[in-house]
Parts: sequence; structure tokens; C-alpha cells
Amino acid sequence: MPTDEERRQIEEELKKAAHKQGSCVDALKIVQRHRGWVSDEISGIAGMLDMTPDELDGVATFYSLIFRRPVGKHVILVCDSISCWIMGYEPVREHLKRRLGIGPGETTTDGQFTVLPISCLGACDHAPAMMVDDELYLDLTNDRVDEILEKYK
Repeated sequence: MPTDEERRQIEEELKKAAHKQGSCVDALKIVQRHRGWVSDEISGIAGMLDMTPDELDGVATFYSLIFRRPVGKHVILVCDSISCWIMGYEPVREHLKRRLGIGPGETTTDGQFTVLPISCLGACDHAPAMMVDDELYLDLTNDRVDEILEKYK
């Protein structure tokens, strides 16, 4: 069930849409912004959108940036596009794995970081790239990754 604040924000989004269903991704993002992820308990949100829970679940599972299980305080999206691979993604990925002690799709034991692969961050001219929360980082090296991680501790 959405909280009062989530409900208020979703209703604001609904005012902007020609059809309630058109606001489904925005509604999911609102819930995720408040909770950090979107649980399977989406029937209340679906009802606000005139959708069935299965329809909304289909949307939620389609979009890779809607998190369907708990994630760390900081989500690291590591670009694994062909450009990033060519420009040195693999050594950076291995360094990140050693530094955090986790692989793709995992969360550190302290709950600080979750590492997720993403097909493209649109920064091919500055590959390899990663995004931490909403901040894009380019031209990655092992030393640069260490500097970036220090900012989030």
C-alpha cells in the first residue's frame, strides 16, 4: 500500500497524464525513491493506475532501473557495452569486485553498495564509465574507481 506521501506524489503525476496507465513508470519511481526499491506489494499502486497488479509487475520487471529487491545505499551501475569493453572495462570491473568484495547483482555486507551491470550509459567517447546513484563517472581507471568510492563512504 502506498504511503500518504507516495499517494500524493503519484496523484500529482496522474494529473499530467492523458491515461492513468501512462504514469506507471513514474509511480514506480516515486515508490522507489521513498523506499529504495519496489516490493511485490504493488496492488495499491496498481489500483491508483487502473491496472492489475500483474500488469504493473510486468512494467516493473521490464525496466532494469526499477529495483525489485533491496539494494545498497548507493547503486553502482557499471556500463558493460562493447565500447566500455574495448576501452578497458574488464580490469576496472575486476578491481571494483576486489575492492568491494562483491560481484554484479550483489550488495556489500554493510549495505553501502550494490553493483549492477547496465547495457549502456551513453558515454562511449569516455569509456569505461559507471554511474553511482545519479552521478556519471567517465574515463575510469582503478585509481579513479578508488577515488570515487571514497566519496561515498
